[in-house]
Parts: sequence; C-alpha cells; structure tokens
Amino acid sequence: MTMLDLSARWMPTQADFDTFAEVSGDDNAIHVDPAFSARTAFGRTVSHGMLIYSRLWGLLLQHRPGTRQVSQTMMFPNPAFAGEEIALSVTETAPGRVTMRAARVADRAEVLVGEAEIA
Repeated sequence: MTMLDLSARWMPTQADFDTFAEVSGDDNAIHVDPAFSARTAFGRTVSHGMLIYSRLWGLLLQHRPGTRQVSQTMMFPNPAFAGEEIALSVTETAPGRVTMRAARVADRAEVLVGEAEIA
C-alpha cells in the first residue's frame, strides 16, 4: 500500500457548526450563537475542534475506506471561523501512523495539529 499524502480545502459555514452541534450535542454558545460570540475575544462563532477532525478523518476514509483509528492526539492552537477557508492535510509518516493538519488559508494559522495511529 502506498503512503498517503492527501490535501483538500474546506470552507466551513455556520450551518456546518449548527449541524455538528445537533449531531454531537455540543451546543456551546461559542459555536452556535453569533450574538454571544460577538462579545467574546474571538468576535464570532468558532468551529468545534472535532468538526475539523471529522473533516480530516473523512478525507482519510475517502482514500482508505474501512480504516480504523487506534489512537489520536490533537491540539487546536487557533480558531477556525465560518467563511474562512481551511487547508486540510493528512500525511502518512510511517505505516499505521498519520499526521493531520488544518490551517486557515488566509494567514496559515494552524487550527488543528495532530497524529493518529490507524489500522
């Protein structure tokens, strides 16, 4: 099997945040309430970290259906906002190990940095 080096772009929307909140049960106002979020340091709603991770995982599954996650680690150093394009990348660094990265396209600020062990 060849090593993976995948990339894609994604433009998150408020509808994405709202739908993820419904599915996950994480309806924290910072994700779904623009009026509340406007009064925070972010100034607007921010993506759920796991929504970003699910986009990366979906990218992986498009190319390796049936892949299972054994373990994962991730950090969310910067926020992702609706309407700001995100560059997604999944790179296999060794058999059964991938790095995942998501960054805002406009300023290259990383919004997710992680690794996963896969089977």
